[in-house]
Amino acid sequence: MFFKSSFRLFWINTFTRSLAYSRCVVLLLLVLGFSSHSFSQNLSQSVAVTDMLQDYTISANMEELVDSSGSLTAEQVLHDPRFRNTNGKIPIYPNNVNNVWFRFTAQNQSASSTVFLNIAYPNLSQVSLYRVDSLKPGLVGEQGNATINEQAFPGSPNLIFDLNTAPGRSKQFLLHVYSKHPIMVPAKLLTDDALNKSINLQNVIISLYLGVLLVMLLYNFFLFFATRDSSYLYYVVYIFFLAFAQTTLAGYGFRYVWPNYPAFNTSAVVLSSSGSAMMGLLFSMHFLRTAANVPKVHKWMWFLIIIFAAGIISSFFSGLNFSYQVLNYNSLLGVLSVLGTSVYMAKKRYRPAYFYLTAWLFFLVSFIILILRNLAILPYNNLTTYTIYIGSALEVALLSIALADKINVLRKEKELSQAESLRRLEINEKLVRDQNVMLEKKVAERTEELQSSNENLSTALQDLKDTQIQLVEAEKMASLGQLTAGIAHEINNPINFVKSNIKPLQLDINDLIEVIDEYNKLHTADGADIPEKLKNIEKLKKKIDIDYVKTEIESLVTGIRDGAERTAEIVLGLRNFSRLDESEVKTVNVHEGIDSTLILLKNQLPENVSIEKHFEAHANIECFPGKLNQVFMNILSNGIQAIKGKEVQAENETIVINTKDIGDQLQISIKDSGIGMTDEVRQKIFDPFFTTKDVGEGTGLGLSIVYKIIQKHGGKIEVVSSKGNGAEFIITLFRSLPESAID
Repeated sequence: MFFKSSFRLFWINTFTRSLAYSRCVVLLLLVLGFSSHSFSQNLSQSVAVTDMLQDYTISANMEELVDSSGSLTAEQVLHDPRFRNTNGKIPIYPNNVNNVWFRFTAQNQSASSTVFLNIAYPNLSQVSLYRVDSLKPGLVGEQGNATINEQAFPGSPNLIFDLNTAPGRSKQFLLHVYSKHPIMVPAKLLTDDALNKSINLQNVIISLYLGVLLVMLLYNFFLFFATRDSSYLYYVVYIFFLAFAQTTLAGYGFRYVWPNYPAFNTSAVVLSSSGSAMMGLLFSMHFLRTAANVPKVHKWMWFLIIIFAAGIISSFFSGLNFSYQVLNYNSLLGVLSVLGTSVYMAKKRYRPAYFYLTAWLFFLVSFIILILRNLAILPYNNLTTYTIYIGSALEVALLSIALADKINVLRKEKELSQAESLRRLEINEKLVRDQNVMLEKKVAERTEELQSSNENLSTALQDLKDTQIQLVEAEKMASLGQLTAGIAHEINNPINFVKSNIKPLQLDINDLIEVIDEYNKLHTADGADIPEKLKNIEKLKKKIDIDYVKTEIESLVTGIRDGAERTAEIVLGLRNFSRLDESEVKTVNVHEGIDSTLILLKNQLPENVSIEKHFEAHANIECFPGKLNQVFMNILSNGIQAIKGKEVQAENETIVINTKDIGDQLQISIKDSGIGMTDEVRQKIFDPFFTTKDVGEGTGLGLSIVYKIIQKHGGKIEVVSSKGNGAEFIITLFRSLPESAID
């Protein structure tokens, strides 16, 4: 739990290299069913970035050379025969290795003007990149957290070098890594587009992670003031040090907090990670009540805290190697101690220990994924890179829930204590009679509390109703957002087309005006000069190519007319969709409503998705037009998202819309070729707040609102779907609204 940063550093520095050759990995692979060959990369002499593969983890094609003396130069190591291939593993070295050389060849087989080397581990003192030209290495640049320097990409804390490799070219490079900290080199070769995407994703995930920690910090800080329980205060301080440790390990601290103090980085990792571990121990001691339940372990944990403090002090006096050893092994002892204590307490049915173990499990699973990635058993991708943050965030959230549950535990203990008191009072009848007055007073107080609770429940119910109304309005605003985005995109295209035609049209008209002006001069010219002027006019007409100008003018005017007609079509679709009089019953054409919705959703359709319309019904019905258009918008938007959610998409995905008459009713079918849904999900999709989307991507009210709108029309809606076979929504409406719907 609390050793995320320090424990993570320990395993990365020492345990991963030995774990690859131990029986533990073999047993773990048998359990998980993985094969190390399934994720290994093909070895080659050089690495290539293409338009299809814009980022490439180059660990499999780098050669490494450990410089034990630290005295080798780039010229000396260029052709050194001691280079060995990294064999698909991310290079990781223990604390006693300070200088490592790498050799690789980069090829740019993409359309990008250059490629970049991205080392996503900024906790290195100095990294120097050399390019080999004419068998001589030349320095490209130096970066690291031991010097003040400007990054190639200011938005990222990573070590990023521009390789200046043009399309179709390849170059050989030497990479020298010197670090007082443990060395790890997760290097990638990327195009500029892929690098920007990687940096943006990294910043978004780190921001979300720190946002979760901030929310948990403020939430538990509030609970501390509400309950005055010191466990919350310890947890708040622990979360602060955890955020400090993670930002330090990820490089954001040096990049944005103390960029002008590189010397501080010498001790920053040890200080932040050890501080996080110390506060984690203190929190665990209070959370698990070790002083009362396991006093010997309680003293042992205080001893570990003192050792952590000694490691921090040593880091400020050039004892960095000793500090890392303390951090590594002391963290391992702390983890084993706390886990052993929590298992012991869980066996004694101590409720908080269950929460502790559950929270730790999430982080442990994510950390195993990180270890397997570093051993090249799992691939190096976004999931394996950022899963540690997901597991960490879940752990923090679960422990916050555990602390909140502690209030319930205390309440139950109080109730048990009261029950025991009552039992003793019943044994002694005389004592019960003497305290009747007091008991009646307690009953009155409990009655008052119940009345207060009822009032609170009524208030909570009203708040819930208000919240539901707000969520419904939020869903409407989401639809309005989709509508606005569609309008802006669809109108912008024809307007830009018209705008781009105006300038050449104006130039062609100026040419024609120039010819006309020359003809006008003939009216005032002498008769003898007319033949000569006519020749000049002919030359002018040839110069401007009068035939081409006339043809171009016709083409430009046609383009402007097409743009205007397209704009008018979009405006008409918007007018049909909006139906500002939605509160009134109108007789409208359903097909027009569907078409106007499709116009506004056109910009959301991927290129491989086509719309098939089979309108066979008489489309005029009585309805609330605006609400019915909202039904079409929600169902079609869900269909598009279901297609986008497929892991493997076909070249021709479809959304098929059918209408047909059934007696005095009209049936509308909207079927997509998306991911479909299970029977369990299908039975719940119309429930309020039910959603299969990630947190923050949906309110779970869209289809609930659709269901209520169809009910208001006196119709019905059905769903036919199965996993992997798309979904079909079948809507049946009366041509004339029932009286119950109008009322």
